[in-house]
Amino acid sequence: MPEATLPTNAAYTIAGNLRGIGAAAELRSTATIRTRARALLERARRGESAWFSINDGALTTTAALVAEITRARYPSLDIPYHSRWRHFEAGGIDRPALLSEALASATAAGRARAQIDLALISVLLDAGAGPQWRYLEAAQGDRPGCEYSRSEGLGVASFHAFMGGMFSSDPQYPLQADAAGLKAVTAEQLAAAFQVSDSNPLVGLEGRAALLRRLGQALQDQPALFGPRGRPGHLFEVLVLPGKTAIEAHELLSVLLTGLSSIWPAQNLLGNIALGDCWRHAAAGEADSGPSQGWMPFHKLSQWLTYSLLEPFEWAGVQVNGLDALTGLPEYRNGGLFLDAGVLLLKDPAQAQRLHDAGDELIVEWRALTVALLDELAPLVRAQLGLTAEQMPLACVLEGGTWAAGRALAQQLHQGLPPLNIESDGTVF
Repeated sequence: MPEATLPTNAAYTIAGNLRGIGAAAELRSTATIRTRARALLERARRGESAWFSINDGALTTTAALVAEITRARYPSLDIPYHSRWRHFEAGGIDRPALLSEALASATAAGRARAQIDLALISVLLDAGAGPQWRYLEAAQGDRPGCEYSRSEGLGVASFHAFMGGMFSSDPQYPLQADAAGLKAVTAEQLAAAFQVSDSNPLVGLEGRAALLRRLGQALQDQPALFGPRGRPGHLFEVLVLPGKTAIEAHELLSVLLTGLSSIWPAQNLLGNIALGDCWRHAAAGEADSGPSQGWMPFHKLSQWLTYSLLEPFEWAGVQVNGLDALTGLPEYRNGGLFLDAGVLLLKDPAQAQRLHDAGDELIVEWRALTVALLDELAPLVRAQLGLTAEQMPLACVLEGGTWAAGRALAQQLHQGLPPLNIESDGTVF
């Protein structure tokens, strides 16, 4: 009997799909992010960028500013990770202790599951809020009510929404997020929880609610990763097998990137594979060949989520290794730091007055240069503080740090607004 053969068009389709899967895997690697970001930085240093020139002399003064702010914020230099848990502590209030108190009877794994549920939901709601939005936290006991904005406000608002059971489908177990609960979230419910009104608008409200619903569907569709109820916290069981006491940071990121790939807006596709926070730039990966050429990956929210899940694993007694395999976060505070400190110079200053989309080449390149410059800035900051990379991994440089310095400069120069204007749908910035 002759050997069976595929029709030619089917063979091409399968080969194309395999190439797409391989390229998507390449674009989900932080090694690819770093390699392509460095190449774009060196290209800009050679004067070949259409958008930016580089003032390397300003890196030293920028490092001094970051070190100064780090000392002011953490005088003992005992610097925590840059994570969502810092925003849950806004105003000096230990809200995570309220969650721990409510979970007092749970096992260590049970507490970790709830903490992972909370952190994941809150991070996905943490895209830029816009300059007008505020959240008023009600008075509690002797503590008066307090108003929060931006990331702190989003963190506090999402914490209270979680504590109120908004993301759980089971009233008997409110302190969880599950597939059914997330799929039922509407923009109106989110607006009520986040105190949104005509006079208190939140950027990307519809996009945030749609993102949570897509998350619910992704959790439901993957019981092997997220369990029969579709809980993010089930990742604890997936990654921490019996007898295992350590995981790798990139292992956690990889599970998130593959498990949550379907939740991101579908405009960035390679074949039929959703790439998420990965954007076109003509010079990205120009030394490579194949379908990933011309794509610049970032995965900012997924990496921010990974940073924010480090502590739930560590609190449960699981060591997380390889923290510096993760990259710095290419968002408007870190990116704004380099623009406002004069490390990055716009070739056309008028670009600062224009409204840009996340996929515009100028914005893609700005984010790539931010990733590469954070890697160069980190050892300079450590040298200023007399700390080693082991004592101050990149997650702590960001917290100490670059994010706070970017915010401080923005406050001085732009009334807190970023130096570039970006149209946000609540899923990137």
